[in-house]
Amino acid sequence: MTAFAVRRFVDRGLLADLSANPDGTLHHPGQIAEVCQREDLADLVAADTPLGPEQAAARLRVRRADWGHIVRFGWVRSPQSIEVRFGTSRAGAVDVALYTTASVDAAVPAHPEVDWEQLRAVEKGRRSPLASLSPAPAPA
Repeated sequence: MTAFAVRRFVDRGLLADLSANPDGTLHHPGQIAEVCQREDLADLVAADTPLGPEQAAARLRVRRADWGHIVRFGWVRSPQSIEVRFGTSRAGAVDVALYTTASVDAAVPAHPEVDWEQLRAVEKGRRSPLASLSPAPAPA
């Protein structure tokens, strides 16, 4: 199980984070044993599998540009990002947002107003049908 999935278990209230270090996790062994005995553990881990932007777009079978619109609309939110380095220099480091598989999968049923098959059929270099939509106002 990845640290990303463990953090999502903390978010779900399945584990309590006992550490003072935001980059590390420390959990009560009894809680871990209890979570490990759950019949739905495999489903929970699968739902909390991290996907980067490219992977999320591929999972939805949309172009990366379309994924950018989906994120801009707030239809899927990133609970965590990671720093990815290119080469040995920190100057080549970028933050990459991670998304849960469950949140990516939920985008399609949550937005029936989108013709997903039409969106998936748009060819590279063509304007996304999502480009003309406006993000919904943020809840107050």
